[in-house]
Amino acid sequence: MSGSPGGGGTAPSGAPSFRVWAVGGMPEVRAGDDLSKLIAAAGPGLVDGDILLVTSKIVSKAEGRVVRAADREAAIDAETVRVVARRGPLRIVENRQGLVMAAAGVDASNTPAGTVLLLPEDSDASARAIRDGLRDTLGVEVGVVVTDTFGRPWRNGLTDVAIGAAGVRVLDDLRGGTDAHGNPLSATIVATADELAAAGDLVKGKAEGLPVAVVRGLPHVVSGDDSPGARALVRSAADDMFRLGTSEAVREAVTLRRTVREFTDEPVDPGAVRRAVAAAVTAPAPHHTTPWRFVLLESAESRTRLLDAMRDAWIEDLRRDGKSEESIVRRVRRGDVLRNAPYLAVPCLVMDGSHTYGDERRDTAEREMFVVAAGAGVQNFLVALAGERLGSAWVSSTMFCRSVVREVLSLPSSWDPLGAVAVGHAAGVPRERGGRDAEAFLTVR
Repeated sequence: MSGSPGGGGTAPSGAPSFRVWAVGGMPEVRAGDDLSKLIAAAGPGLVDGDILLVTSKIVSKAEGRVVRAADREAAIDAETVRVVARRGPLRIVENRQGLVMAAAGVDASNTPAGTVLLLPEDSDASARAIRDGLRDTLGVEVGVVVTDTFGRPWRNGLTDVAIGAAGVRVLDDLRGGTDAHGNPLSATIVATADELAAAGDLVKGKAEGLPVAVVRGLPHVVSGDDSPGARALVRSAADDMFRLGTSEAVREAVTLRRTVREFTDEPVDPGAVRRAVAAAVTAPAPHHTTPWRFVLLESAESRTRLLDAMRDAWIEDLRRDGKSEESIVRRVRRGDVLRNAPYLAVPCLVMDGSHTYGDERRDTAEREMFVVAAGAGVQNFLVALAGERLGSAWVSSTMFCRSVVREVLSLPSSWDPLGAVAVGHAAGVPRERGGRDAEAFLTVR
């Protein structure tokens, strides 16, 4: 890599190499300027197969994305569609271009006082316009990458990445190939456009007033006009394992928890359920006790045996109550959510460590403390299942036939079943929960 078209060291014979240099002579860019003409006039010496790296700031200025904003925070709000994480005044957000970054990309540097600079509306379109303009002006076929500065999870420091691209293979999919030792590559997709952007930043710098760089020697990276653009670099929500900050993830998991009544046949990962149990037993409990137990019914035989016994007990109760056979069939059918689930968990309450006062009022309060703690554990369990992208439904039926459940599952007499939780992969999108105004549930003194 060298700092000018003709400078730099010499690579060993036959070894791959490329050159990158900054383009000097660029004027101050103003709204309405034709960037391709300004770049061509700066004399970058472009040839077919070169790749042009253009800082997004000058693209935004040319496209009139400078706006008056006495309050930068208000501008960030306007560009934000989702807060990913927040710590003090710092916000990592998803902006209207679909990029996850600090402050939505709103920049108060290199712009007049009282104004802020927004990212281009469509950086891929901006890159295409520059590429087309250079083809018309200079007659060259080049790739164009629009770059911006990002921080990265788990890594200190900033680097430039591609937010727009045209005529460039933004991703190099190596899956299906082999490495130098013949091992298959099953997950290797190289972010080529980001690597180009970072290389350009080494010569453009952050404060040198050099917004454009050229890479030469990588013609295989330059593609036709049908390249997908930098949008292909943005990971979809379904595939993004790190979509949220810590507090936001907790809130979303709580929000995602829905009662799911229809499940697919996809097996449930027992490890995911055990991780949910691990979250459940972090709930608070009285007297430093552990009042939770979870019975996991992982075999179809164990689930059927329990549910058949519960059904028979329920029918007997309903007949004793004088219900009609039609009513009994209808009521028993409500338990189908448990029968159709590929996995069941039965949370139980144990009173080990509880106090006995010999006073009905205090003994009742003691049990209620333990029930509340067990309920907190069940809620933790349900929320953690949602975080594992598993659907669930808590059904209270085991509480009405505890002796039957204990007998079928061979549980100690001191274990009190607190319902059953159906677990599985939702067969469809759960119905939206009706909005609830938290103020309606508050009393302030």
